[in-house]
Amino acid sequence: MSRVGELEMFIQVVDEGSFSAAARSLGVSKSHVSKTISRLEERLGARLMNRTTRKLNLTDVGQAFLERGRGIIAELDEAESRTEGLDVLGG
Repeated sequence: MSRVGELEMFIQVVDEGSFSAAARSLGVSKSHVSKTISRLEERLGARLMNRTTRKLNLTDVGQAFLERGRGIIAELDEAESRTEGLDVLGG
């Protein structure tokens, strides 16, 4: 999975409030979501959230990553929308 995909999945987990709900929304298994978030945390060398069976709480690092991540996704969305309809392929 791409880094952008991992970021989008992390944001989905936060927005949905659980791995299970994010998995349902994304059409993937809960295990896939859990492994993706674990790989992301491992690559970053930091825990992004504390998990219990009932609740997710972002760590300070997780909160900072979420804020930056939302900005990155917004920038990507804007870049895509600005290029829609342009003849970027020169055809």
